[in-house]
Amino acid sequence: MTIKEYLGQAYRLDQRINSKLGQVEALNDLATKATSTLTGMPKNPNRATSTMADAIGKIIDLQAEINRDIDRLVDLKREIVGVIKTVDNMECQTLLEKRYLCFETWEQIAVDMDYTVRNIYNLHSLALQKIKMPGRLQ
Repeated sequence: MTIKEYLGQAYRLDQRINSKLGQVEALNDLATKATSTLTGMPKNPNRATSTMADAIGKIIDLQAEINRDIDRLVDLKREIVGVIKTVDNMECQTLLEKRYLCFETWEQIAVDMDYTVRNIYNLHSLALQKIKMPGRLQ
């Protein structure tokens, strides 16, 4: 795993969490629809309850999975902060934090730091070279 891949893990995990949150929202909508559908036709009363119970069970499972992912994201960000602090240049640290912890775009980082995007790319390359990682990364 390269240094960029290592640092990029937090963004990918954050995206997965957001995707799962969207799934929970969709399941909540499904559970709401399952309970609010009423017609004059007699039907099996267990069917709607079963659909709602299934949706609620899936929501609970997915929320537990999201909580585990959030715990992992917090731990990973803490680890990445430690790696970023090995860089001896404050500008490089700021750039790395904005990119890999705050998930800002290159353009936003350039505006915030008062650089051109090209200068940000160059500073990023320098910052990656300055990272001191244990032997597991290249």
